[in-house]
Amino acid sequence: MRHIAVLDIGKTNAKVLLIDLASGTETTALKRPNAVVQAAPYPHYDAEGLWAFLLEGLRQSAGRHRIDAISITTHGAAAALVDATGSLALPILDYEHDGPDSCADYDALRPDFAETGAPRLPGGLNLGAQIHWQARTFPQAFARVAQILTYPQYWAWRLTGVAASEPTSLGCHTDLWNPFAGDFSSLVDRMGWRGLFPPLRPASAVLGPILPQVARATGLPPDTPVLCGIHDSNASLVPHLGDPGPRAVLSTGTWMIAMALGGRRRALDASRDVLVNVNARGEPTPTARYMAGREFDEITGGHIVAPSEAQLRAVLRDGTIALPSRHPDTGPFPGLRFCWQPAAPDDAAARTAAASFYAALMGAECLDLIGAAGPTIVEGPFAGNPAFARMLATATGRPVMATGPGAGTGLGAALLAGPLTAARPAISEVKPETDPLWTGYAAAWRARVGQLWAARRADPA
Repeated sequence: MRHIAVLDIGKTNAKVLLIDLASGTETTALKRPNAVVQAAPYPHYDAEGLWAFLLEGLRQSAGRHRIDAISITTHGAAAALVDATGSLALPILDYEHDGPDSCADYDALRPDFAETGAPRLPGGLNLGAQIHWQARTFPQAFARVAQILTYPQYWAWRLTGVAASEPTSLGCHTDLWNPFAGDFSSLVDRMGWRGLFPPLRPASAVLGPILPQVARATGLPPDTPVLCGIHDSNASLVPHLGDPGPRAVLSTGTWMIAMALGGRRRALDASRDVLVNVNARGEPTPTARYMAGREFDEITGGHIVAPSEAQLRAVLRDGTIALPSRHPDTGPFPGLRFCWQPAAPDDAAARTAAASFYAALMGAECLDLIGAAGPTIVEGPFAGNPAFARMLATATGRPVMATGPGAGTGLGAALLAGPLTAARPAISEVKPETDPLWTGYAAAWRARVGQLWAARRADPA
């Protein structure tokens, strides 16, 4: 196994990547926005548009190298409801749609946090809430459902015709999985859904070769194997599962996902967007998250200007802080509303600096909530943000290891097919700052957020 094609469907973008396990390099064969279709019966993902895109990406990849295997990684909180003919009984719901919130009875049906490690989340972020809402709202269509496929496994099924269920996809705040028992949760049996889920397979399992029609459309060899696939945050964790000592991984993109390996034991607070994921080994993994990438883009207005050292120090000296949260239904401080203190920066570089500090301090809170220890490995877009890395190291008091390109989701998904034979991608270490400007800024932010959070808890209204 050398050249692995990775189908990487994130919430914001979809990509077809080509990973060379002999050199550790990653090439993007094709990329497109993952736009949501705003049409009846509800906002949904463009499954056929994505399918055509994936086939074209595979065709372009096949023109560059012999593809030894195909691996798949996608965002969570998505499932395909497939009928007996192989068609979608209902479109694949966009998890940001608030339809599932209308089912008031779901709270009484879902298992406790102690069973699933899944907090109650808004919209369709609990996959069980999605399925329950679809069954209630569209009973005739739901009656045709022959199988429920989590998102990576849906694409694997379209490539191979082999249906499977997989623990990392079932274990990401779905309410459908008991990570401690390694089995479906009581909700699945309560709702009579167990028979709709295909057999369980590990993320690295080879489901089969590609279908003949896929071989014809892409030019790939007919015997090209397809792996079962993995939830994207857990793909980021794969390269670090064998590393010694406690450590944490921050997978960044639309969401920042903080995952602790071998950290301190902490009682997890389900009200603060903390959960238990399942890693590629099937192990429960304490996790916290917030919408870092989206909030960063909103705070900067998409106008990102790398600040100079002098501009960083000006923001630190002036105490210009962003306070949580732009998306108050998610993250470690639910219910708090975003604001600037003392005032919003008036230039793009200062706003980028303050937004970077805000993302780092929110990330530090996430890490603390899950008992993270040891170095923090950052992969994804924030790994290339020096101001973020410096403030994260300062706020946690532990080194930050910023990965280079091709060291995150894509590589993790490719490693399911075989080991990396090249040297691991270079990682730059960022140590905590001792300058009082940096430490004082972090302390001031925490003090102010602590006041707001205490007031919110005392008076939730």
